[in-house]
Amino acid sequence: MESRSWRGAVCFDIDGTLVPGTTSGAFLAERLGHGDVVRHAEARYEEGLIGNLEVCWIDALGWAGHTETEVAEWLSDMPLIDGIAETVAWCRAFRLLPFLASLAWDPVGAHLERRFGFAAHCGPRLVVSAGQYTGEVAEATDEFDKRDFALAACADHQISPRRCAAIGDSRSDLPLFAAAGISIAFNGTPTARAAATHTAYGPDLAAVIPLLSDWSLGLP
Repeated sequence: MESRSWRGAVCFDIDGTLVPGTTSGAFLAERLGHGDVVRHAEARYEEGLIGNLEVCWIDALGWAGHTETEVAEWLSDMPLIDGIAETVAWCRAFRLLPFLASLAWDPVGAHLERRFGFAAHCGPRLVVSAGQYTGEVAEATDEFDKRDFALAACADHQISPRRCAAIGDSRSDLPLFAAAGISIAFNGTPTARAAATHTAYGPDLAAVIPLLSDWSLGLP
């Protein structure tokens, strides 16, 4: 990540937050031909019946034989909430490091990082051979890995957890919500809203800016 003096950090979830009404995994699974399988696995995860490591392995099988080029083209059509570019620009203007903390597959985070100017991303990785997915998982991650990535990214820039804001919508955001100085459940589930310090709603991500602005007034 770039070297600069940051007052704080803002970490954004992807699925259900930047990708509204669905997940990047479900969106890609439809293109890959196993959408029903992934939706069922994700629902079981949200109910606490399985962990994200199991979701990763279930989903990965459907990627076998498809190419990185195919997926990159599909990601250009992925539904996104309005206001991402504007919100990231606002964060940077007020010296708040914007990055992605998500359980979305690594190609999704990498795409959004390049497209909107996030500083970094995390996410599970798939095995690729000669530009083609094998259907195996190279690295699976869960909600605690997501939290640990966010805190490590902050530490790299001498940003304490108190100066970190977390924006998400669901179960996978709860450990990071508990660790961050401020947490915003954006269009969140009841579970996320109960765990967050603040809530925001709407079809545009910029709805979180007033909350971030008030919080940032207390930062050095």
